[in-house]
Amino acid sequence: MIHKPRVKAPDPHLIAETHDILRTHRLTTVCEESACPNRTECYARGTATFMILGHTCTRACRFCNVKTGRGLPPDPTEPERIAAAVRDLGLRYAVITSVDRDDLSDYGSSHFAAVVEAIRVRAPEVKIELLTPDFRGDRTALDTVIAAAPDKLAHNEETVRRLSPQIRPQSDYDRSLEVLRHYAERFEGPVKSSLMAGLGETTEELLETMEDLYAAGVRELTIGQYLQPTPRHAPVAEYHPPEYFAMLEKAARDIGFEAVASGVLVRSSYYAEQLGNE
Repeated sequence: MIHKPRVKAPDPHLIAETHDILRTHRLTTVCEESACPNRTECYARGTATFMILGHTCTRACRFCNVKTGRGLPPDPTEPERIAAAVRDLGLRYAVITSVDRDDLSDYGSSHFAAVVEAIRVRAPEVKIELLTPDFRGDRTALDTVIAAAPDKLAHNEETVRRLSPQIRPQSDYDRSLEVLRHYAERFEGPVKSSLMAGLGETTEELLETMEDLYAAGVRELTIGQYLQPTPRHAPVAEYHPPEYFAMLEKAARDIGFEAVASGVLVRSSYYAEQLGNE
């Protein structure tokens, strides 16, 4: 019998210190918002993931605990506040992600670019990874974040083709592949994606998805165990042991991925600063 994964309790002092800085700048990280079990470890390594453009998503993915609705207009002071927090936290690596903002004409892409620009001014030594929505596949929006020149671009496929319509009902498996392909063709840095295991997919389907991602030009991949946020979300179909994720990592490397993080508690930004620099 496989039990749910357990982690050590986070360091309360480091969490409190980080929380104080975030509160000062009126920000939150995905790490705090989701009470990620890895957050103390990431903070100690100088890595954090910021969620921009509010906390209300225009989509309703069945694995995600972010609330659904229409968000507020983008806050023009947010890029500068994030840059100040990045500096004050002493980060070496910042991951910037967002909710989906299908209500905005550019889907929030110019706000991503503004955050990159602000960080480059305040903390030019910090590496920046953008984990973007699909922007509905809009090429102008995609080119906007490419032109911002982050150090890495990412977009998550999340699950296999068969399950995508029910797990990500307002997204699209092939559209995500096209986004990643566009990034890989036009962006000079590495392109990354992430998958979850345990939603009811087969191993064969996961391997097929890895092949699709590689063919789209993705060269960095993370794979982790899906954990149900609340009883209202998609149930966990299976808890996989560490050995299963080790097998998936080997399979991904055999396909040709240059950097892979695969494990029970791996999330898309886990060890983000090290992936690709092993």
